[in-house]
Amino acid sequence: MRDMRRNGLMSYSPFISELIKKLDAKEGDTLSVRNGEREYVGTLMPHHEFSLEDIIILKLSNGYNIGIRISESSSVTLVSKGAAKEKKPRPEQHSSGKTVSVLGTGGTIASYVDYRTGAVHPALSAGDLVAAVPEIKDICDVKAEVLFSIFSENMNVENWQTIAEEAADRINAGAEGCIIPHGTDTMGYTSAALAFMLGDLPKPVVLVGAQRSSDRPSSDAYTNLVSAARFIVNTDASEVFVLMHASSSDSSAAVHRGTKVRKMHTSRRDAFKSVNSPVVATVDFEGGIDFHADYRKKSRSKVCAQTEMETNVALLQYFPGMSPSVFSRILHESSGVVISGTGLGHVSSDMAEEIKSAVQGGTSVVMTSQCLYGRTNLNVYNTGRDLISAGVIPGEDMLPETAYVKLMWVLAQTSDADKISEMMRTNLRGEISDRRDISE
Repeated sequence: MRDMRRNGLMSYSPFISELIKKLDAKEGDTLSVRNGEREYVGTLMPHHEFSLEDIIILKLSNGYNIGIRISESSSVTLVSKGAAKEKKPRPEQHSSGKTVSVLGTGGTIASYVDYRTGAVHPALSAGDLVAAVPEIKDICDVKAEVLFSIFSENMNVENWQTIAEEAADRINAGAEGCIIPHGTDTMGYTSAALAFMLGDLPKPVVLVGAQRSSDRPSSDAYTNLVSAARFIVNTDASEVFVLMHASSSDSSAAVHRGTKVRKMHTSRRDAFKSVNSPVVATVDFEGGIDFHADYRKKSRSKVCAQTEMETNVALLQYFPGMSPSVFSRILHESSGVVISGTGLGHVSSDMAEEIKSAVQGGTSVVMTSQCLYGRTNLNVYNTGRDLISAGVIPGEDMLPETAYVKLMWVLAQTSDADKISEMMRTNLRGEISDRRDISE
């Protein structure tokens, strides 16, 4: 019984447990599995809690893992025994005195593949994630904990507030910075929220993610985590950043300002791009760091998290033929609305009166562009000038999602319409680029 538990067999079906016991097979041994005409040869891997009891996981020669359903008609044979592994002592923590806090939130970076379906599930704890990357302890001392374990599409304002408060506590307690492992799909929203909530950070907060789960050979989790630790410890930069692969290859990571970054591809490892702004820095996976833009520097001050947010805010994308009535309820029932308009920041001319009515009723309306690159300009065409007359606030060159998060934060700071407009058009956290910095 003890051997079975040690070898990870307790989660298998009795049939497979007995089969592996008869083969005297252990994790690391090479097995051949034949189902009908198909044969798979690979290294026996630990059985995941998410996989069904009749699934065996093999690592193939190409490095990829595969889950194979085993039945009584399957042929399973032992090809070779794995080399005995010496027990290596865990690496000692770095003695530099620099501590980095890792606050886990979930996402692909802390996930395993469910080999029943191919789906990805959040599984690893922050501690497990760090333990899987022992090199990080050669860079800094690590204190890891899990705040929650969710995919990023399930993130909400309360989660943002928790992350901000916990990060502030760790930094004020002496941490050199915080690494936030996070799902990639909404990481840009979270990084923008943290940028506004945490204000003048004395130490950096770096969000990292992975496009490939941690158990896949193509995973970018390892390199992104190590690069984040190096960036925090070896530079004087102090803002909210997003660090992800700079290219599809394992060569370097790009450090993006948290208010200027967007996920631009569904699956590539270099999915994240800085928009209307250069990347702040690149981190070579060998350890070199190059800066490409100005940044806020570290200090000895404390950070006070301002986490109040107005949640009654909407982000709407205009589309041709949209009826004003579609907009009407949201415009009039929301405290604030960010519109992702066409081109320089436009909607159809028949919507101007609806927007004007909503603004007069107390709704703050901000206009951004679906183009993403470039700056809104409501002074060029009649439609834009009508929107200005209606009280629309130009969103400058802010990303729609950044403007959305910023408006939530601004509305929690003031209810004065003039002050709201002023704050939305003022560059507070690097969210608005100087006109000289972007091509228009």
